[in-house]
Amino acid sequence: MAFLIFYITHPDEATARSISENLVTHRLAACANVFPIQSAYWWEDAVQQEGEWVSILKTSVALEAALEKAVEEIHPYETPCITRFEARANAAYEKWIETCCTPELRSGTTQ
Repeated sequence: MAFLIFYITHPDEATARSISENLVTHRLAACANVFPIQSAYWWEDAVQQEGEWVSILKTSVALEAALEKAVEEIHPYETPCITRFEARANAAYEKWIETCCTPELRSGTTQ
């Protein structure tokens, strides 16, 4: 059973934490890791270098489109980096991700 890891950059720690908490609270992601990075990238015809923050989120394959849409709606960047990778882990961890991201829990109902 595969799952997805999303890698998303943010302008600062507060934004990274806020977006990550929103996604976990709404059960679009099972968990998030947030940490600082140094970035170099092309923007407006010049190389930019600055500190950013990254969130790494784990979610079910079924929630790929919903998570991306949610990030696009609340992210402050004009062109946010929303990258995803398919991943595998130990069976218990994969089951935990699926359990956290079930439609029944997202809608507030119980099984």
